[in-house]
Amino acid sequence: MLRFIVFTFFLLSNFESAFAQEPVIGGPCQGCELVFVDMPVQIKTNSRIGAEGEKGEPLVLSGTVYKTNGIPADGIIVYAYQTDASGKYPKGSTRHGKLRGWARTDQKGRYSFKTIRPKAYPGRNIPQHIHLHIIEPDKATYYIDDVTFDDDPLLTSEHRQKKSCRGGCGESHPTRNSQGSWQVRRDIILGEAIPRFK
Repeated sequence: MLRFIVFTFFLLSNFESAFAQEPVIGGPCQGCELVFVDMPVQIKTNSRIGAEGEKGEPLVLSGTVYKTNGIPADGIIVYAYQTDASGKYPKGSTRHGKLRGWARTDQKGRYSFKTIRPKAYPGRNIPQHIHLHIIEPDKATYYIDDVTFDDDPLLTSEHRQKKSCRGGCGESHPTRNSQGSWQVRRDIILGEAIPRFK
């Protein structure tokens, strides 16, 4: 019996330590708590989604996070996850897959991720996208509108009309640099269109 109690305490302690104390706000969210699983202690401003050398077209996602008054917000954590070059979530430690990462905004509110351009889910009409969540330390966590790409033929006017512009609208205009890497920008407004945001 004592062994069972010790083992249960060990499991609960490790389970709870996998999650931070920031409450999930903004309505139901499938997997919102997973933003804390495996989150590194030190989070860089210029980060990476997945490992270097991931198969696919290189892409850099960058932007600035703003407070509701328009002032850049520093110390905000942007969490991202996405599909691979085949449109699937490759196995990882959570159902978000292994293509996931965290970036912390600098004093000017800037963040960036090196990654690959995600592919759409095979056989479905859902546009290419990168999922984003915000973690405001000691305050809250919530999902915001995905990054989508205006050159994606699956991004129809119907899909555009369904967007609520949580954290600002996520549609981007991808361009290629001289090295052939895609560049997209996603600026974020903290709390915009997020229910129960204070």
